[in-house]
Order: sequence, then C-alpha cells, then structure tokens
Amino acid sequence: MGDALLSPQWVLVRLEAASAEEVIRQLAAPLVAAGRVRPSFVDAVLERERTNPTGLPLSGALHVAIPHTEVEHVCAPALAVATLARPVAFRSMVRPEETVSVSIVILLALTEPHAQIEMLMSLAELFQDPDRVRAVYEACSAEELIQRLNAVLERRRP
Repeated sequence: MGDALLSPQWVLVRLEAASAEEVIRQLAAPLVAAGRVRPSFVDAVLERERTNPTGLPLSGALHVAIPHTEVEHVCAPALAVATLARPVAFRSMVRPEETVSVSIVILLALTEPHAQIEMLMSLAELFQDPDRVRAVYEACSAEELIQRLNAVLERRRP
C-alpha cells in the first residue's frame, strides 16, 4: 500500500468526538477537500451506517469501526483513520441492536468493489492481533500511525 491511500492529512490522532456521525464527518472532510470523494460521500456513508453498521468488537480492549459506502461516491482511493481520545459508540456489525465502544475508525474510500473486500481482508488480519491493534492506537503522530498500519497491510500484497 503506497502513499496514495494514506496521507498524514487524512489521519487524526486522539480525535475528540461525541458521536459516530461526528467522527465520520471529521474523517471525510479532508477527503472531500482533497477531491478524493464526491460531496455526496459523507451522507452516503452515514446512510449506509444506519442500515449496515460497521462497529466491530475485537477480542482485545480496543474495538474498531470501518465505515464505507458505494464506489460511485469515490473519485480516487483513500483511507482516513482516526484514533479516538475517548471511545465512541458505533452500532455493531455483528449485532446491529447493540453498540460497540470504538477507539479506532478506518474510513474506506475505494473505487472498486473488489478492492473493498481485499482491504477488509487485510484489516481483518490486523484486527486478529490485539498487540498490533494497540500499536496502531498508541501511535503518537499521523506518520507513526501510517507506518504501523502499512506494516500490516503491505504484508498481504503479492
């Protein structure tokens, strides 16, 4: 995974947010500003989150959410990532009637449906290792977070 997908401008370390919607809006704003996603992207992600929640309970103490939407709202692929100062409730992907206290949010903006599946598989590998999840969460800067995330995602590349 190269610099094209992750940029320090799209990484928010220790983000202060009161709700899942606020996190999604703050993560999407720099992607809209950079022309990576269409203005319709934010509302499409929020709408999809209402019908297909993305909060993912993990085996460790930290949980994640992976909000995304259909490819027609994306102009160029990108990932926006936030570590949260305090967990925020996202509805659970596994049990939508429940919420998950999420500490890491990875907003996917991908241009091809199969790319979303491949990215989710790569992220699933990361999520299976609580130590790696903690290492991403504990990154002190955007650059450090990108380095730690890339170390996992690049290993899946052929």
